[in-house]
Amino acid sequence: MFKYGIDKLTVDKVYAIANGEIKGVLSPEAAEKVNSCRAKVDAINASDKAVYGINTGFGPLCDVKISEEETGLLQENLLVTHAVGVGNPIDKQLSKIMMICKVHALCQGFSGIRLDVVERIIYFIENDLLPVVPEQGSVGASGDLAPLSHLFLPLLGEGEFWNGDKIIPAKEVLKKHNLEIFKLQAKEGLALINGTQFILAHAIAGLKKMEYLLDLADLAGAMSIEGFQGSDSPFKAELHTIRPYKGTIEVAKHMRHLLKDSENVESHKNCERVQDPYSMRCIPQVHGASRNAYYHLKELAEIEMNSVTDNPIVLSNEEAVSGGNFHGQPMAMVLDYASIAASELGNVSDRRSYLLLEGKYGLPRLLTDKGGLNSGFMIPQYTTAALVTENKSLCFPPSADSIPTSLGQEDHVSMGSISGRKFNRILENVEKIFAIELMYAAQALEFRRPHSFSEIVEKNFKLIRSKVNKLEDDRILKDDINTMVEMVKNQEFKIN
Repeated sequence: MFKYGIDKLTVDKVYAIANGEIKGVLSPEAAEKVNSCRAKVDAINASDKAVYGINTGFGPLCDVKISEEETGLLQENLLVTHAVGVGNPIDKQLSKIMMICKVHALCQGFSGIRLDVVERIIYFIENDLLPVVPEQGSVGASGDLAPLSHLFLPLLGEGEFWNGDKIIPAKEVLKKHNLEIFKLQAKEGLALINGTQFILAHAIAGLKKMEYLLDLADLAGAMSIEGFQGSDSPFKAELHTIRPYKGTIEVAKHMRHLLKDSENVESHKNCERVQDPYSMRCIPQVHGASRNAYYHLKELAEIEMNSVTDNPIVLSNEEAVSGGNFHGQPMAMVLDYASIAASELGNVSDRRSYLLLEGKYGLPRLLTDKGGLNSGFMIPQYTTAALVTENKSLCFPPSADSIPTSLGQEDHVSMGSISGRKFNRILENVEKIFAIELMYAAQALEFRRPHSFSEIVEKNFKLIRSKVNKLEDDRILKDDINTMVEMVKNQEFKIN
C-alpha cells in the first residue's frame, strides 16, 4: 500500500501503482493536509485581498480582480481554454502515470484543492479511466498546461476517455460509473493544470526503459566480443579503480560477469592481436558514461515526483505565494543530457555491428561463408546507421530554446515536454539498434564453434536461435529483425 502525499514515490512505485501491484490510498493524514489547505484558500477568496490564481485572472490578466461568486467559473474556463493540445494521443499508461504523480503532489497539502476532486482522480486511476491527452502543445513552464488540461477535462464532463483502443466522450463514461460532473472552485483549475506531470511521466517511462537497455547494451557488447574474439582484459577491476566513475565501475563488473568462464575468450589469450577497437575496448567508459546520465536523471525525477509544482503555493500562514515551481527547466536539461546518453548507446552498438561484418579474425565477410551470390548481413547495418543518425538529429536540446508566451508574462519557458518525448523516441530507436547487433552477434558465434561461450552468452544465443535461425542463404530479414525487436521490447534477454 502506498499513501499519497505521505510516502515517497520512486520510479518502481509509480509503475507498481499503475500496474495494480500496489494500491495507492488517501490516508487520514493526507486528507487532513488537503482539507486544511483548502480552508486557507476559502479564507483568501472571501477576503478583499487580490491573490493570483484564486481571485484574479491569469497570465497577463493577473491584474484583473474576479468576484468571489465567479471564481469557480474562472477555474473551469481555465481548463477549457487551455485544452489546446494537438498531435497523436500519448500512450494510455503515460496518462495514468500523470494522474498518479498529480495526486501525490496535491496530497502534500499546498495546492488548495478539495478532497472530493482528489478522490475522483484516484477513482480514475483505480478503475483505469484514462483520459485522452494529445502529445503536443506544452512549452514546459507554467507547467504542462495543455496536456494537463486535457487530462482533467473529464472532471467537468468534457474531454475523452480511452475504451480499449477506442476514444469515447467523457460524459458517457461518467454516466456509466454514476459519477457527477464537478463544478470547480477557487484555485482548483490552477492546481490541476499547473505542474510538470507531463514532462515527469515521460522521464519515468524513459527511465524504466533505459534501465533495461543499459544492461542490454553490456550483453550485446559481450556477445559481439565473443563473436569477434575480442579481449576481456579492458574490464579488469584494477584498471577502473584508478578512474572510479560509478557507471564505469559497474559496467566493467557486469562485463566480467557476462564473459566469465568463456572457453572462446580463453582460447585466444596469447594471440598476436594487441588491442581491440574502441567500440569494444572502451565499453566501460562509453556505456558507463550513459549510466551516469541515467543515475542523474533518476535522482532528479524522484525529487520531482515528490515535489509540489503548481502555482500559487498556499503556505502555512494562509499566504499564497506566486513562484516558479512549475518551471520545467530542472527536468528539461537533464532529459536532454539523458537523450545524448541514450543516443550514444546506439552509436557505439552500430560500430560493433560494423566490426563483425569486416571479415577479420576468422569471421567471413558480411557474416556469410557464401559471399558473392549472397549479401549476408550487409544491409541491416544500413538500418542501424540510419537509426543512429536519426537519434543524433533528435539530440538537439529543446531546453536550449525558449519562445515567450502569454504576452511576455511567461517570457522564459523550458520546452521540457519536447525533451521528454524526444528522449523516449531515441530509446525506441536504440531498442532496434540493439536488436540488430544481437542478431549479428548470434551469427558471428556460429563461426566460433566448437568453442563454448560464457553461461549467459550461451543462454542468450539459444534464446535467439529459438526464434531466429542462422542465416545460410539470403532471405528476407525484415521478419527476423522484427522478431528481435519484440524480444528487446519484451525484455526477454537474460542480462544478469
